[in-house]
Amino acid sequence: MRWKSLQLNGASPDEPAAPVPPGISPAGACDETWRATAVPAAARGAAPALFERGAVTRSFDTPGFQGMTFYEVQARSIINRVPEASKMAFRWTINPYRGCGHACVYCFARNTHTYLDLDAGLDFNSKIVVKVNAPELVRKELAARRWQGEHIAMGTNVDCYQRAEGRYRLMPGILTALRDAANPFSILTKGTLILRDLALLEQSAEVTEVGLNVSVGSVDKALWRSIEPGTPSPDRRLGVCATLTEHGLRCGVLMGPVVPFLSDSPAQLEATVREIAAAGASQVSPIVLHLRPGAREWFYGWLGEHHPDLVARYRGLYRSGAYVPRGYQQRITEQVTELARKHGVGRASPGQARAIGRRRPPAPRTATSQARRPADDGNDPARPPGDVQLTLL
Repeated sequence: MRWKSLQLNGASPDEPAAPVPPGISPAGACDETWRATAVPAAARGAAPALFERGAVTRSFDTPGFQGMTFYEVQARSIINRVPEASKMAFRWTINPYRGCGHACVYCFARNTHTYLDLDAGLDFNSKIVVKVNAPELVRKELAARRWQGEHIAMGTNVDCYQRAEGRYRLMPGILTALRDAANPFSILTKGTLILRDLALLEQSAEVTEVGLNVSVGSVDKALWRSIEPGTPSPDRRLGVCATLTEHGLRCGVLMGPVVPFLSDSPAQLEATVREIAAAGASQVSPIVLHLRPGAREWFYGWLGEHHPDLVARYRGLYRSGAYVPRGYQQRITEQVTELARKHGVGRASPGQARAIGRRRPPAPRTATSQARRPADDGNDPARPPGDVQLTLL
């Protein structure tokens, strides 16, 4: 589906200045620029508009946002249905942002930026669509009579705790609406900013199912700086997992992407799983790099610049399409599963995760928690039942 209701270029100079959205302080940024972006009726076509008429263009002259442009839009809807053909384990998502300042060279969501007539490369990294009315829409749509209270996944397209969230603060309002409706949800993130909302997560977990996962594909810092330049370091992400776990919130780790020939050796896999276990992760799920259109071209550009000797090997490995051969994925999964058992993934806390031989004492359960959490038999530390595992890779 193309976003015919939003055009990010060709704004009329006669458009009036737009008001500052709630929660944004003009004094908080230097040299801010504003303009309303009108969408001609002809550009809308017959399809229902996903956004209201205007978009506000904003830039900040602050170190964390230099070179970035934010398009503040009024979304028409916010809870999105996942296509029936999808293999995802969830049916509904919330995505308050489009584009991502994490700038991960492999991100599969890159191609969605082309729906806005933006490119999947630098534009995806630096031109971010912000749905500034997302919290209000979430509350409204959760209250609709047709809504059945189904699980909602967040962080499955781009990260809802990317750097822009520190400026726009959309997630507290979204989480508050989900908490008030006792609606189950899950979050996958690379961002440490999730800890800002720890109290809301704890409150939500008292009334509904909350699934939390951080994404850490490797603890190799040189690879991280090159392939995920806008993200917090792997150890800081695992620190998020440890903090959430210490506060009684089960947090898993999506170990992805495992990058062929760069982070897939037995020693590299073990180093990563060892740190995941030490963080007290409830489970670990490996996923090998896949390269869909948009991401594939951008990744190969990076690979040719940083690892030109691997280009031919990658073209051979991915000759059938976006995914590695099944045998390769199975081998990685088996290795990580065995390593998770060896290092004690699934312990209740970081301290217990380090004491592999010590049994975890049973956590006290209230009637509410027993009702909302399935039993965990501990048979598969790489993916125990009861945890919601998300993927944005």
